[in-house]
Amino acid sequence: MAKAKELAGDRTVAVAAGEVGGQVLALGLVDVVAMDVVPVVFGSGKRYFGSVDAQHLLEDPDVVLQGDRVLHLRYRVRRAD
Repeated sequence: MAKAKELAGDRTVAVAAGEVGGQVLALGLVDVVAMDVVPVVFGSGKRYFGSVDAQHLLEDPDVVLQGDRVLHLRYRVRRAD
């Protein structure tokens, strides 16, 4: 993450879901979670953030955009007080 931030400068650093996304979420390095929800049922799959051990709360979505058979959501990560 340090190298990504260095290379990005003032720009946003985006990390995909999965194990890497779960790791940066667990380290408290994620400010916003963006999800695109499509109406497909696979019957099984992988966890969105891999194997995250702790609970991480998200605020109510601050962006909800409905597209053609897709729902775009954006949540801020709730910080511990």
